[in-house]
Amino acid sequence: MQNLPPTTLVIFGITGDLAQRKLLPALYNLASYGMLPDSFRIVGATRQTVTNTEILQRLPEFIKTVDTTVVNWLADRLDIATMDLLDANDYVALGNTLNKIEDTAGVCMHRLFYLAIPAQTYAPVVERLADAGLNQACQHGTGDSRLLIEKPFGFDTQSAKDLIAILTNAFAEKQTYRIDHYLAKETAQNILTFRFNNAVFRGLWSNKHIQRITITAAETLGIEGRVTFYEQTGALRDLIQSHLLQLLALVTMEEPTAFRADAIHKQKQALLQAITPIAPNMVAKDAIRGQYDGYRSEVQNDHSATETFAAIRLEIANERWRGVPIIIQTGKALAEKLIQITVVFGEKDHPGHTNTLNINIQPNEGIDLQLLAKEPGFTQAMHPVSMAFRYDQVFAKHTHPDAYERVLSDAIRGDRALFTTSDEVLVSWRIVEHVLSEWSKNGADLHVYQKGSNGPDVTDLNR
Repeated sequence: MQNLPPTTLVIFGITGDLAQRKLLPALYNLASYGMLPDSFRIVGATRQTVTNTEILQRLPEFIKTVDTTVVNWLADRLDIATMDLLDANDYVALGNTLNKIEDTAGVCMHRLFYLAIPAQTYAPVVERLADAGLNQACQHGTGDSRLLIEKPFGFDTQSAKDLIAILTNAFAEKQTYRIDHYLAKETAQNILTFRFNNAVFRGLWSNKHIQRITITAAETLGIEGRVTFYEQTGALRDLIQSHLLQLLALVTMEEPTAFRADAIHKQKQALLQAITPIAPNMVAKDAIRGQYDGYRSEVQNDHSATETFAAIRLEIANERWRGVPIIIQTGKALAEKLIQITVVFGEKDHPGHTNTLNINIQPNEGIDLQLLAKEPGFTQAMHPVSMAFRYDQVFAKHTHPDAYERVLSDAIRGDRALFTTSDEVLVSWRIVEHVLSEWSKNGADLHVYQKGSNGPDVTDLNR
């Protein structure tokens, strides 16, 4: 694990839940691995008046064994910038703080601005960063300025275009890192390696040998108090439009010319563009939505039609995948927690003789292949058997970085491969926009399901 370059990471919303639960523990782990250079600095931008100790005091909640030496190392490199996010003068002061840090370190540093704040505040913060010149290289001109933002990237196609216009007016596309932490999970990163570096699957990965693909993201928890966010968002926007379409692109894209960001994004974009959007008159047939019993009480809205479960059927209109049904489904308050890609192999000439490949992204990260084997004895009876690979068993001695450790290290390194481009965002909204439009008209087709169940029946999508 190579040392990362000199960098100042500015975290807007450092006292918030995302920073406390994900970003600071990830930085702690990167420091414990020895990956962060001595010149690394963190600036926490917040309205609150807090100390370094108060910022880091929750680390034991998210890290099993805390090394005080590492905590002290981070505390020594953490500055607090008390800011009003709408006050232009505070951004000038922030720039002065960054210049002072670099003068003290004696080196020009990359500047990363991580917006761990509500999406509706992205626009004013980005505009003020640009007005203060913080979208430019460091004062000596040799370090990059980069913007890191979390989804949602818009609410629909038009709002996504509006947000992209604001961002690109302030930061170039190459400076903008749209975070999809699903892509940073170890098994998701392994999809391209698995597909293109194993001859046994390389030649089988097409409609000639694959009958269907299902991508599932199931959660056992409900909305956990996120009333405002979820009522405005729903399951389709929350996971399918973003995370799960990105996973689909990795599973079905053509091989890139190189495992570099530009080549990977080129093929992902081509694949997403080849997906046929669900037409308005097909929404009732190709999309299913549900809401768990009790949701309306949680959000105090007896008429809410917000879906907590969504499933859609897609097809890819290219030579490799034409005719293969693809089911993408997600839901809350379901029977199990699972993020899984299922690929069913089969041939028309041998109906019933199928093999199932499961790529398990969470939990039990790994890959399972179900084969048919003869049962012991005097008959030719067959029985399905599983060949399993688990990361924690095969690579037990290796470091297993979590998603945010990878997000931060790649952003510091300047590797955009695991981040989402503006073009990918727009085409993903295009794929689901008719479903969103039709569902917004009424809730007549909303299925109510019980907590802890498997959700609405999606059998009809597997036609």
